Amino acid sequence: MTVYRVKAFQYLRQSLTTSPLLLIPYLKLPFKLYSSRDGLGPALHQVQIITENPVEGLICFISRKTKPTESRYEASQMECLYIFWAFEKLLYFLEECAFVAITDCTTGKSLLNMKTPHIHMLRWKIAIQEYRCNMIIAHKNGNIHKNTDGVSRQLLPNYIENPAFLPEGASPQIPI
Repeated sequence: MTVYRVKAFQYLRQSLTTSPLLLIPYLKLPFKLYSSRDGLGPALHQVQIITENPVEGLICFISRKTKPTESRYEASQMECLYIFWAFEKLLYFLEECAFVAITDCTTGKSLLNMKTPHIHMLRWKIAIQEYRCNMIIAHKNGNIHKNTDGVSRQLLPNYIENPAFLPEGASPQIPI
């Protein structure tokens, strides 16, 4: 990428993540968590009443680069990692509220119902099992599921100011 394109993308990302485009989360309303298998870059949305009309607006974006071992995951494993990681990072918003995790991979939809998941998928399933009553996992075709693509493809570097920062060599905290 050229320097001009990187600066343009950073300007666009800054513009998309500042007021008035971000909504203040209302914890009594359900959330929508969008994910895409292109990388780890979920988008948290919520439908709120603005000027007497229901409007779906953005609450936040987060992203991180996949680790070398994660980059070798199959699409189904990547999508389940994505749902788990997004849930772990956005737990403050999601643990007490109803929410829909919208994914562009059909395997993500069946994460909680898998009979014999891969070992790390089993860990993710156990970790989010407690919140199953609040969560619905839905599928949305990738052609019409574009709100997370940009964030998941242009990932934030792993530095201390990134909310998803993970020190080199550290493993994420998995509540079990």
